[in-house]
Amino acid sequence: MTQLRVLAATLALPLFMAAAGCGAEPAGGGTSAGSYGADDLVLRVDVSGGLVPVAMTVTEVPTLSVYGDGRVVTNGPVIEIYPGPALPNVQLQRISTADVAKLVDRAVDAGVGKQADFGMPNVADAPTTHIMVRTAAGEQVSDVPALGIGEDELSGSQRAARDRLKRLVEALTDLPSTLGKGAVSESAAYPAAGVAAVAVQWTEAGGDEGLQPQAPVAWPGPALPGEPVADRPGVHCVSATDGQSAQILAAAGKANSRTSWSSAGSNWQVTFRPLLPGESSCADLTHR
Repeated sequence: MTQLRVLAATLALPLFMAAAGCGAEPAGGGTSAGSYGADDLVLRVDVSGGLVPVAMTVTEVPTLSVYGDGRVVTNGPVIEIYPGPALPNVQLQRISTADVAKLVDRAVDAGVGKQADFGMPNVADAPTTHIMVRTAAGEQVSDVPALGIGEDELSGSQRAARDRLKRLVEALTDLPSTLGKGAVSESAAYPAAGVAAVAVQWTEAGGDEGLQPQAPVAWPGPALPGEPVADRPGVHCVSATDGQSAQILAAAGKANSRTSWSSAGSNWQVTFRPLLPGESSCADLTHR
């Protein structure tokens, strides 16, 4: 299933699709963009669901988020080691506001938010690709299950609707090719101003045999486990901003995904999620 999630996130396309001109200007001309504030979420690609740990359904970082001032936040590459880093690799780039408008047009031209029959591939536990674009008319959303997976049995019109969104996601996840050389800044670590911590009772994992035991680390933030997360039994969440979040992020930067955190007399496994622009608490994450 990990391979399925990578496939859905990267959406590698056949060569004939690459020749279709993913870097071309939107066919519609003009612009669908509205007037955006700096922190307004304008465009998002989010691959979620499938067979993943329940805490990850809250904390996964969207594949791509574009904001009104041209900030582009992405979920960077993951180091293939176990246990991996405690903090996700969240990256920040910048584009111009004019290019934000171009991406909005491209999403609208691809059919985001339009009524379409995407079909349902016969694939168990596949993730869903959520695409949102904010236009002058408001939020436009398309949710496509198993995008790029097991689509051979679908109808021609269903595959065509999916192909338009696959080409869009490919363009959005390769902005230097889409917008042109020099249009996208170098990638840098995202400077989070807040963090959410999703906690579950700490237990030994199956892959821990033979690993050196880790001493519990004193939790530097609000008392764990925090508030229960709706519809996710045993999962809790706390959030922090400003100075307290800096302490949590500093401690998490020295930890790994199997570090146990000691708080209120118990040990907890914590999954961290830096808060993105426009997010301020756990409530902003639990809609996923």
